[in-house]
Amino acid sequence: MEEMAEAASVFAQVRPRLFGIAYRMLGSVADAEDLLQDVWLRWQTCDRSAVRNPGAFLATTTTRLAITASQTARVRHETYVGPWLPEPVDTSADPQLGAERAAALEVAVLFLLEKLPATERAAYVLREAFDYPYQQIADIVQTTEVNARQLVSRARKHLAAERRTPVEPAEQRRLLTAFVDAARSGDLATLEKLLAEDVVSYSDGGGAVRATRIPVVGAVTVAKYLRAFADRFWTDAEVRWSDVNGQPAAVVSHGGTVTAVLTVSASAEGIHRVFWQMNPAKLEAYAA
Repeated sequence: MEEMAEAASVFAQVRPRLFGIAYRMLGSVADAEDLLQDVWLRWQTCDRSAVRNPGAFLATTTTRLAITASQTARVRHETYVGPWLPEPVDTSADPQLGAERAAALEVAVLFLLEKLPATERAAYVLREAFDYPYQQIADIVQTTEVNARQLVSRARKHLAAERRTPVEPAEQRRLLTAFVDAARSGDLATLEKLLAEDVVSYSDGGGAVRATRIPVVGAVTVAKYLRAFADRFWTDAEVRWSDVNGQPAAVVSHGGTVTAVLTVSASAEGIHRVFWQMNPAKLEAYAA
C-alpha cells in the first residue's frame, strides 16, 4: 500500500508535464486525459524498482503512446466533417499544461503541427515546449541525436514557411477586439482593413452545428462572408474575453450557452488566420 502511494505521488508530481506533452501532440483534452490513464496503468504495473529516473520514464512512455495515438487520430481527421481544429484550453484559468514555456500551445501552431509526421511533431514539442536535450529526445523517439536535431529543424522550417512572425500580445488583443466589433456590425470596410490579403477562415463544427465546411480564403471573400451571417450569428450574442491556449480569445455565448471560441493569428500584415471553434464536443469545458 505504501509503495503504491509513493507511485501515485511520483506520478502526480510529473503529471502536468505529461499532460502538456499529450495535449500538444493530440490537440484534444479528452484524448490527452485518456492517454494519461494508460500511462498511469503502465506505471502501476511496471517494475518501478528498475526505473532510475521516473520523470524520464513517464515522459518517454507518454510521448511514445502519443505518437501512436496521433497517427490514429490523423486517420479520424481525414474523415472529419469540415476543418479539424484543436480543442481550446482556457489558460486564463491556469490549467495544468505543465509547460516551462508557452511554445507549441497556440491554436495556430497546434493546427500546423497536426500536419507533421508524428515523430517530427514529438521532437518539436519536447524541444520547444520543454527544452529537452537532443540526446534525450533521441532516446525518447528512438533515433540518433543527429536525426533528432533534423526532426526539430524540419518542424521549425515547416512552421516558419506556414506562419508569419506573430504580433505582440497587446496588438493581437487589439486586432481581435476590432475584428469582433466589425464582424458584429457587418462593417465590410473595417474587416477588409484588418484582414491580410491572403487570410483564411476555418470553422470547426464537427458536423454537429451549422458551420462552413471548407476554409474561406481572401480578405474580400472573408469580409463578405462575415457580413452575410452577421445578423444571424451575432444577434443576442454575448462576448467575454479570455486567454485560450496562451492567446487572447473571444468566447461567444447565446442564451448562456457557449457557441464559439474565436481566436486569430496576426502578423504585421494583419489577421491572416481566423479560427472558429464551434463543435459542442470541444466546448464542453466552457459549458461547465
